[in-house]
Amino acid sequence: MAIAFFDLDKTLLAVNSGSLWIRRELALGHITRMQAMRASLWLARYHLGRVAMQDALLQAMSHLQGRDEQPIRERTIRFYEELVRSQYRPGALRALEEHRSAGDRLVLLTSSSGYMSELVARDLGLDAILCNRLEVDAAGLYTGRPLGEVCFGEGKRSYAQAYASGAGVPLSACAFYTDSYSDLPVMEVVGRPVAVHPDRRLRREALRRGWPVVDWGTPATAGVVALDFPSQ
Repeated sequence: MAIAFFDLDKTLLAVNSGSLWIRRELALGHITRMQAMRASLWLARYHLGRVAMQDALLQAMSHLQGRDEQPIRERTIRFYEELVRSQYRPGALRALEEHRSAGDRLVLLTSSSGYMSELVARDLGLDAILCNRLEVDAAGLYTGRPLGEVCFGEGKRSYAQAYASGAGVPLSACAFYTDSYSDLPVMEVVGRPVAVHPDRRLRREALRRGWPVVDWGTPATAGVVALDFPSQ
């Protein structure tokens, strides 16, 4: 048995669900234009390498303190069904089936929320979820803190290592598929790191290290297109 870890946004999905969520929350009046601009600024600064996404995630969680969990869970379900469920890459679905046929465990490893991750795992038949979860008190209100380590960057590697160790599987027998340079800490420790439709920094790093670079297509296309497979 091996383990195949999969990132979610821009990897299994052809879109970034976080950006879509911000726009939808703004359109529905659940956040202000200033809050949406602030969130977009954090994302822009992160992509420019000027801020750690862990800080942005922790800040976003802190802003939920005292709010009721249930409405957000319910809005996430509607959001997923209306805007996200149709966005799986065709190549991602095939890769999942190939690993499933080989008897591998399929594990979602994402910075997305537990609410979104549970819906994805249900539809794709995944074996486990490693993601960001929010602490909720006995009254069903957010405390503003995460449950455990933030699942991003080095945090993702910690989650992957702990899961593999618990399953008795060496990381050398694991694969990880992602589009993001921020996931480099995980790619460096698994036996098969694969860059899927990678961002510019990850593409450059993957080519330098001889990692496969693939494009799994979009919902409007078919097939898995291999882009760059450097000589080993």
